[in-house]
Amino acid sequence: MALSALAVWQLVVTLGDLPAFILPGPGRVFATLWISRELIAEHALVTTVEILLGLTLGSALGFASGIVLVASPAVRSVMRPMLVFSQAVPVFALAPILTLWLGYGLWPKVATALLIIYFPVTSAFFDALMRTPRPWVELAHVMGARPSRILWRVQVPAALPGFASGLRLAAVYAPIGAIIGEWVGASQGLGYLMLMANGRAKIDLMFAALLVLAVLTLLLHATIDAICRWLWQS
Repeated sequence: MALSALAVWQLVVTLGDLPAFILPGPGRVFATLWISRELIAEHALVTTVEILLGLTLGSALGFASGIVLVASPAVRSVMRPMLVFSQAVPVFALAPILTLWLGYGLWPKVATALLIIYFPVTSAFFDALMRTPRPWVELAHVMGARPSRILWRVQVPAALPGFASGLRLAAVYAPIGAIIGEWVGASQGLGYLMLMANGRAKIDLMFAALLVLAVLTLLLHATIDAICRWLWQS
């Protein structure tokens, strides 16, 4: 599939006779990727750290929020509308505010990644908790289990596949959040490198950074998927 995409890419460049500053061919992009490998690797490392931190913190917060939403109806009645409202405000609009508050360093990008994955993780886990088979809960009640014990021994284990689905979505969304944060204000990272390359008309470098970002996202998703499958099977 990847080879087919590269072939179509080269075909479009050749048949359209497109100049390199509009759409460079895959050969030119791979050559730039090799020549600038140290520069790209340096910025890719920064973006990877931002993504992993945002993914870890957002997933942990989503897990905790799902538990709280199920355990407390009072909190749920207040928190669920707030979660929905948080999705009505685009992350693009929040990123400049986070940069203003947190500066141009690492944490605004981590916060942007966290915000963009928090809702899908929380929503997937909460829905899975609420869909726990009713006979399981009723059996635990008959056996005299306390609500907290039912939550942790019955509902949470039953909802782990739903949480895993949220993590798979988060693995795709977290890079988006980090790149948005870098576009708004940064001095490092693949998003910053793409903006810098675009401003200097180095479109081949911009495509090389974009290609690395795509590979990072695919690797992250595959890793999360493999870990979730392994945990679920074990």
